[in-house]
Amino acid sequence: MLHIAVVAGGYSDEYVVSLKSCELVYQSINPEKYKATRVRILKEGWYAEIEGEKFPINKEDFSFEKDGRKETFDCVVNIIHGTPGEDGFMQAYWQLIGMPFTGCSMYQSALTFNKKDCIAVLDKYGIPHAKSVYIRQDLPYNKEEILEVVGLPCFVKPNQSGSSLGISKVKSPDEFEQALEKAFHEDPEVLIESFLEGTEVSVGVLGMNGQTTVVGITEIISQNEFFDYEAKYLGASEEITPARLDEETRIRVEEISKKAYDCLQMTGISRSEYIIVNGIPHFLEMNTLPGFSPASIFPQQAAYANIDLMDLFDSEIQVALNRKTLWNE
Repeated sequence: MLHIAVVAGGYSDEYVVSLKSCELVYQSINPEKYKATRVRILKEGWYAEIEGEKFPINKEDFSFEKDGRKETFDCVVNIIHGTPGEDGFMQAYWQLIGMPFTGCSMYQSALTFNKKDCIAVLDKYGIPHAKSVYIRQDLPYNKEEILEVVGLPCFVKPNQSGSSLGISKVKSPDEFEQALEKAFHEDPEVLIESFLEGTEVSVGVLGMNGQTTVVGITEIISQNEFFDYEAKYLGASEEITPARLDEETRIRVEEISKKAYDCLQMTGISRSEYIIVNGIPHFLEMNTLPGFSPASIFPQQAAYANIDLMDLFDSEIQVALNRKTLWNE
């Protein structure tokens, strides 16, 4: 029986969400086919957790010792949100030691986690997006010039962060510096984007059985100014699956979502955010490790699409094992 590590945690504030996601994923690993173990990757250390007991992970080969016996893994199911699991670092490490892992590769992880770079690549493929300005904490900037480009209101967001952490909606120039400070707390790089008036949708896309499939389109109606952390995880939003779209717009959203997935050469699970303006979906960002907590959107979409999570993760594990075969060729 293959031994699967369900890996959660991370070094950012998203680790709380990741630990919640871990439980649903852990329950979705088929016990008749696999032996699953929870593994925590946290700032205070890496360890396997079995019945409340912690067993340190040996970083040389991602193994641990229990009862005097070395325990190894055959595959990793990665559910770390944020760094180092969603930005390519863990993927690079696992590939280096020859450990199969679910989800996309190191390059796709790093690219999609960097909002500026991801938008720049998709722009070359003609995928619409908001106007934006990129700034760094260590370089000077001109507020008036930035606001002239993006207008007001605008969004100030960390360039590399998830779960809507550090994002602010800026309505007047005197709110700009405080929003920057909040974003810089999460990341030294910041993206300032123009506000798009339209319908926000979250689109789950999956590579399964050799096909790129849209799992579902969820309409987001936030009770707050935007789909922030509170709206995502504390119930301050309404999420409608399937989204209330006319047929033409639905098809357009599905086509652009699949195009973005394929252009980035994605594999595994993803969830992308769009604002639909006059029937045209505008890309915001792509999450390569979307939440799997009870409040998360992707599990809702999978349920609507009658996709069994046990089958889904079985497929993900097989893709990971096949990828290892390609490494060794």
